[in-house]
Amino acid sequence: MTTKKTIAIDMDGVLANNMQHYLDYHFNETGERISAADIQGLPEISFLPDPNAVRRHLQQPGFFRTLPINPDAQEVVRDLNERFHVFIVSAAMEFPWSLNEKYEWLAEHFPFLNWLQFVFCGDKSIIKADYLIDDHVKNLQTFEGEPLIFSCFHNINESGYERMADWKAVAQYFSGK
Repeated sequence: MTTKKTIAIDMDGVLANNMQHYLDYHFNETGERISAADIQGLPEISFLPDPNAVRRHLQQPGFFRTLPINPDAQEVVRDLNERFHVFIVSAAMEFPWSLNEKYEWLAEHFPFLNWLQFVFCGDKSIIKADYLIDDHVKNLQTFEGEPLIFSCFHNINESGYERMADWKAVAQYFSGK
């Protein structure tokens, strides 16, 4: 009997489409449209014309609760959950209300997972798993298992990690494991 391996999955930028949410908030605030192509490779925290805008959006109650979900995330995570131990690992301490909003978002979009599979933390270096799917190199650098970078606008120029272009790529990567 083989033991199931463990997959830790980030929420923001991996399950949820932060990029689109930032662009929508920017448009609603300024009326200015910025395309996804315009921001490729720019730092997540300062890619908007107003360098304080991202932090301002992140500090608005409701931001995390209304994040759009990335295509195919639900189906792929459902399948992975049947074959692996799956945990959603999300930094939720910097913006205190985000903890409740992230919990509600996960419960809505991933009802097949239970609360025991949600790990809210500040520093992901404490996470022990076989795989980590994350969009931030800082989290992958300290991970002791197999780090997988999930493509997001701010990390397209990063190398040195197995890249997951989208959730179909994640499904393909784990199909033979």
